[in-house]
Amino acid sequence: MSKTHCRLIALVLSVALLGLMILAPDALAKKPRKNKRKATEDYVYRAPTITLNASPTVLTACAGQSAHVQLDARASFPSGANPRYHWSANGGRIEGSGATTDWDLSGLKPGYYKASLEVDNGLTDECLAFSSAMVLLKCTPPTCPNIMVSCPEKVEINQPLTFCVSAAGGSPGVKPVYEWTVTAGKIVSGEGTNCITVDTTGLAGQSVRATLNMPGYNDLNCSATCIVQIPNELPKCRKFDEYSKITRNDEKARLDNYGIELQNDPTSTAYVVVYPGRTGKPGEVQQRSARVVDYLANSRGIDKQRIIVVVSSARDELMVELWVCPQGAKPPKSVGMP
Repeated sequence: MSKTHCRLIALVLSVALLGLMILAPDALAKKPRKNKRKATEDYVYRAPTITLNASPTVLTACAGQSAHVQLDARASFPSGANPRYHWSANGGRIEGSGATTDWDLSGLKPGYYKASLEVDNGLTDECLAFSSAMVLLKCTPPTCPNIMVSCPEKVEINQPLTFCVSAAGGSPGVKPVYEWTVTAGKIVSGEGTNCITVDTTGLAGQSVRATLNMPGYNDLNCSATCIVQIPNELPKCRKFDEYSKITRNDEKARLDNYGIELQNDPTSTAYVVVYPGRTGKPGEVQQRSARVVDYLANSRGIDKQRIIVVVSSARDELMVELWVCPQGAKPPKSVGMP
């Protein structure tokens, strides 16, 4: 039975009842008092019942985000027949045809949307039932969290670097994702986590920029960067010459070359390392050391403050090593210096 038919029945019933009310007094006046039979019979119309709930009625979702509403309906007919549910909506997709169904509003623009329900019992002797539910879809623009990348406090040559990130705030409900990139070196551990370790072998004197990007906030660039400068590798001392027991003239020739090398770099330091001979004469080491320093200072013009004499461990015979150490270089470990 259609909705129009239900309205016609109600209208006919109303007109009929009104007519009976008008005619009833005359009819009663004409009939003998002893005839008390009722002229009309009461008719009670019972309409079907329906309830509809939507949850939630207000939801927040922007483009690309999921938005779902649960529709829950209950309907009953006076005859006890099983209701049939017919859903429709002015936006989104309603999945299913039962009393409880899902209304998918994902991808829609912000605004009000209406879901409509028509219920029948598959028969023709009872009216249809109608209901509807309205929901509001809102969009809150995403915001990046507050991201801070921390650099290591201590930076050493050829030592690994550790970068960590802390993030707070931002749009709720976004699962943190960590995407790291570095401009130099190689990430050796921690990829995909909040801390990474970077191998810096061979990067002395270079800088390493670590950048973290956190996707998931639509098209926003949620990232942070930290830069570390790796110090230059320290210059190293080099052994220029060595000799044992040689003639005085031969030693002067070697010291001449050594002096020239020191003059080429006025900031360098001369290390004269003397290894005593196990069978050497007393005072031999002091004599040889003084002779070398005297020649470099008086014959080659080298400042005595630049010449350091080191007496090292004994060998089979007396040995002299001549070292050149650029400014900032650590003394060679082979000479027994720290």
